[in-house]
Amino acid sequence: MSRVLRLAVASLVAFLAGLTILAATAAAAPAPRTSLNDVESEVMCVSCGVPLNIAESPQADDERRAISELVKQGKTKEQIKQELVATYGDRVLALPKSKGFGLVAYLVPILLALLALAALAVLLPRWRADKRTGPPSGPGLNGNGNGSSTLSDADTRRLEEDLARYDV
Repeated sequence: MSRVLRLAVASLVAFLAGLTILAATAAAAPAPRTSLNDVESEVMCVSCGVPLNIAESPQADDERRAISELVKQGKTKEQIKQELVATYGDRVLALPKSKGFGLVAYLVPILLALLALAALAVLLPRWRADKRTGPPSGPGLNGNGNGSSTLSDADTRRLEEDLARYDV
């Protein structure tokens, strides 16, 4: 084997060994600890109906104590949320589940926005076409049919009399 080839193989082996060491240390590193603040923003106070991080009630304080106790036990955020659901029910979660009926909470606003866009796509050209053609014309406007409204002599006199009453 040539010297260059041996050097390339040695470099490749050293690189792969380094990657293996990095992967092993990353896998062995402890998972980041969960804190009260991490969980508090994702759960609700079951008595107030507001996010726990802004709730001020005895129930909210009880929930915070329970969360703090679970954090001390080393539970992850998901494990804590599962225990809260087991204790208080699904209403303790700030976000609905992304399956079953909770999925509707995500889909309905999207569908409504799409319907509104479709309605605009249909109605906007009609509105623009109506503006281009101008006001409707026909025999109802002094019978001349061209859209201009000229007053008869009697109507002009009556209008001038009415306006004169309001002049001060």
